[in-house]
Amino acid sequence: MDWQNLLAPARFGQKEQQNKNLDDIRSEFQRDYDRIIFSSPFRRLQNKTQVFPLPGSVFVHNRLTHSLEVASVGRSLGNIVYSKISHLLDEKDTGVVREIDTVIATACLVHDLGNPPFGHSGEKSISHFFSHGKGKEVKAQVSEKQYADLTSFEGNANLLRLLTHQFQGRRKGGYVLTYASLGTMIKYPYDSTSPATKGKFGFFQTEKDTFDDIMQRLQIPVIDKENVKYARHPLVYLVEAADDICYQVMDLEDAHKLNIQSKEQVQKLFMAFFHAEKDKALIKKINFTLKEVTDSNEQIAFLRAMVIGKLVNAAASVFEENYQQIMQGTFSAKILDLIEPTLLEAMKTCKRTSIMEVYKHPSVVKIEISGYNVIGALLDEFYQAIFYPDSDYSQKILSLMPKQYDSQSDDLYLKARSLVDFISGMTDVYAVDLFKQIKGYEL
Repeated sequence: MDWQNLLAPARFGQKEQQNKNLDDIRSEFQRDYDRIIFSSPFRRLQNKTQVFPLPGSVFVHNRLTHSLEVASVGRSLGNIVYSKISHLLDEKDTGVVREIDTVIATACLVHDLGNPPFGHSGEKSISHFFSHGKGKEVKAQVSEKQYADLTSFEGNANLLRLLTHQFQGRRKGGYVLTYASLGTMIKYPYDSTSPATKGKFGFFQTEKDTFDDIMQRLQIPVIDKENVKYARHPLVYLVEAADDICYQVMDLEDAHKLNIQSKEQVQKLFMAFFHAEKDKALIKKINFTLKEVTDSNEQIAFLRAMVIGKLVNAAASVFEENYQQIMQGTFSAKILDLIEPTLLEAMKTCKRTSIMEVYKHPSVVKIEISGYNVIGALLDEFYQAIFYPDSDYSQKILSLMPKQYDSQSDDLYLKARSLVDFISGMTDVYAVDLFKQIKGYEL
């Protein structure tokens, strides 16, 4: 792969690159970043659950704060990686590669935009509706690939649709982002029926042409012709690492704030990232700061920052060590799976602890159950209205659906797609309010 192609500044939806306003000193990639920051889907992340119930007296992470933090880590990763690989670049590539920090940060900002209300619980509820609920009716009337899209709702594929599809009343090309930014967002470059999926894929059948266009523009090679699987854009590995670093570390900080984990438990988990011999100076600095700072939340926040710093540098080093394989499209591991043993073991311990003691905490499980039922009920109501619109009740339900989601098509797959577009775009709060209103609980 070649950086001149991978960082193509042309914009999706524009046949020719339009002349930029001469008064705008931003690069094309900075414009992408700003366009996302000011977008409605990005703002809606503030009312979407990350892990814990939305804020009460303790303000924990939501999807918005998580995405901003991932973008910050991604930008740091981009800067460090550039400094590590700059000596390997051709002179013509140096200038364009210098901007990878912004491209990565933009992809990090949007990485959760395609997620429905209530996160993974919402995903499972949508998938279950089409595999076991009323939505199963469409199975005999859509293709195998289309039905696989519906029964395996995937936030990453939904992201590509959200950013590129021309919804009713909107402009062609969606948010008209650069091809470089879009390519960096495609974490799984294959469809829902690929043997590589494991429940994850990069595009719905409605966006197959869009996906092909992006891959061709960026000249990303096919690595499995039989199953139509492409190589990843090199920067995807850094976006993935930034996300993994943040959620595995930040979820434990939130667990401490909510008294799910004690200060001693989290401190022990974080200190495991530091090697007794190699990190003597750092450990000395940490111990000094922990004596100076007595507030337990600040102590954990300081340790969290130190851990993230270690992981960012380790991830950047792995990228440098595997640079040639990554650029050839033959690298297949996760960056964080190849970090040094001390860090890797500490990461695994954090993950095990989160799964067993955090994600299964009653407060988390209750939200997942509630979300599953709310989303399921809304799907029932709006499916009936969209697919059987003649009754007076259906017409009333349809009047609550924004015009941008009107598919204006008799195609059953497109009707189902418009239903999922509407439901997945809701915030947790809006979904709950609409559920209560339709069921009469608010009267």
